[in-house]
Amino acid sequence: MAALLRFLAGAILLVAVIFAVSDATRSLGTNGATAVTVHQTWSTVSPISLSAAQGAVQRYTHPAVWNWGVLKILQLPAWALLGLLGLILAFLGRRRRRVNIYAN
Repeated sequence: MAALLRFLAGAILLVAVIFAVSDATRSLGTNGATAVTVHQTWSTVSPISLSAAQGAVQRYTHPAVWNWGVLKILQLPAWALLGLLGLILAFLGRRRRRVNIYAN
């Protein structure tokens, strides 16, 4: 299980670095700070699943959960959200340090 978490963490962190390089390149080209958000990426890749997720969240919870909770998270830069997710998975999948306890 830990090996799977480390693999997923590495893959997600790789995608986060790709998004960061893409945003940095775009920012240098336009002489301004630009970042692609998760919402923009998701709506470009699969707008049907985005609207389905919005409908499911609003149907099973209060509609304010989508507007004030999920949408605020989706407005983060893609590299930041994926980097945070990758770091969390890497922490959960880390190898534990073995501690030897000697009793006399």
